[in-house]
Amino acid sequence: MRASLVALYVFASGLLALAVVYVYGRFGRRLHGPPSSAVQPVPDQTEIDRLAGPLLCDHPGQNAIALLADNMDAFGLRVAAARKAGRSLDLQYYYWKNDLTGRMLAREVLAAADRGVRVRLLLDDINAGLHDRMCLSLDAHEHIEVRLFNPSRARTDRFKRGLEMMLRPFRATRRMHNKQWIADGRLVIAGGRNIGDAYFDADEQSNFRDLDVWMLGPVADDAAAVFDRYWNSPVVVPIGSLRTPRKHYLPNFRAKLEKIAATKGGRFYLAHVDSVMSAGGLLPADVTPHWTGDARLVSDPPEKAFLQKRSHSIMRELMPVLTSARRDVRVISPYFIPGSIGTAEIGKLVEREVKVAVLTNSLAATDVAAVHGAYANYRKALLRNGTALFELKAMHDAGDQQRLSLFGSRGASLHTKAFTVDGTSGFVGSMNFDPRSASLNTEMGVLFTHPALVAEVDAIFEVETSPVNSFRLSLDKNRLRWHDRDDDKPRVLQHEPEAGFLRRLLAGIIGILPIESQL
Repeated sequence: MRASLVALYVFASGLLALAVVYVYGRFGRRLHGPPSSAVQPVPDQTEIDRLAGPLLCDHPGQNAIALLADNMDAFGLRVAAARKAGRSLDLQYYYWKNDLTGRMLAREVLAAADRGVRVRLLLDDINAGLHDRMCLSLDAHEHIEVRLFNPSRARTDRFKRGLEMMLRPFRATRRMHNKQWIADGRLVIAGGRNIGDAYFDADEQSNFRDLDVWMLGPVADDAAAVFDRYWNSPVVVPIGSLRTPRKHYLPNFRAKLEKIAATKGGRFYLAHVDSVMSAGGLLPADVTPHWTGDARLVSDPPEKAFLQKRSHSIMRELMPVLTSARRDVRVISPYFIPGSIGTAEIGKLVEREVKVAVLTNSLAATDVAAVHGAYANYRKALLRNGTALFELKAMHDAGDQQRLSLFGSRGASLHTKAFTVDGTSGFVGSMNFDPRSASLNTEMGVLFTHPALVAEVDAIFEVETSPVNSFRLSLDKNRLRWHDRDDDKPRVLQHEPEAGFLRRLLAGIIGILPIESQL
């Protein structure tokens, strides 16, 4: 009798789950917005056109690329692009925080829309659901449309949202991790940064060390094509189809934006924008872009969220570059879980006398301690096969004193996703070297061949892996050791440095659970 009841319960639960998934799919098909495409550039139509035109004419068929390692400049150049735009802004992000810098950038987007610029804002729903009012406020503008990737139908009830994710767990875990800012179809900023205080040195506790690329040239056409493919994807839904906006949302949001712009923090960031734009060009006077004809934007397709495209497009593009190395490979990844296959591939490179060096977060520095638990399982194997392994320290970013006085102490956590090969080829993007980026999230980035540009990425690697900023790991009788310098003297530590008990406990538990594929 009991067995029959259990079987009946399981059968009924299965039918309920199937019904929910079916209704979800039917409901979703009725919600999709009309297709649209990027507005094509017109010579001399906007300020960006007029500034870019002579540069592109002097370098036909080539792309201008500049690294954005400084968080403040990354903020300032996004604002500059929005202010100079006269035609369109296409913005695609994993998340956009409703905090100081998030609101400051939303203010610039609204100002552009007020000038008649068409704005398309595409956000992943995993975080957007917590900020629906901000998204609805922007969507209420006649020149702004907000769409969400793989959204939940439960917008206001956290319990219902969690229940929905439980009923469709495989699809709910698939997220859009892409990040790009496209102005007038000509200027692109892409890389690792989301929109939020931690990416622009405004967080009071800890800020990310991150990297974007600023680009001009044919690669902008690739970026626009990627954006359009996502924007018109069946997995993307207009926020206006999910919730009904209220008339007062936009006026109230405008008032809040002006208040935050008038605060000490807001004025500080606006002053920095003025300094970035003072030269009147597309870049600050002290930034000279590199020109290359060998740069291409690579991206996963949005269909990855439908459990399709299992060939993992971006990995298919990147792996041949990495495995073709003859001299050295340098990898920067905040979340690094190579798996048994990745560890073996690294071992093959080392056997060919390729020097492989990896920089990731220490347990104390990471913002996702669970990921560190899975990564820790591969440290000894990596060290045995000859990999140089570095872990970024938690506190090393002194910042400038004005920012210190505004926002408090400056912690640091690695968020850059990049690699270089043989001093000639490189990649900067959104993709971590972990199972989630490989199989669950959609990712994008820029592959380029240009020795001087690669040298800039390598210089960042050298600084971040110095004993001041990172620990270098080694094995001593099969036990891990962490090396750095203390008061200019060599130091060797025998336990996870600077990490508290709870972090160590969480990482240890995760390390033994069979959930690596979800991290």
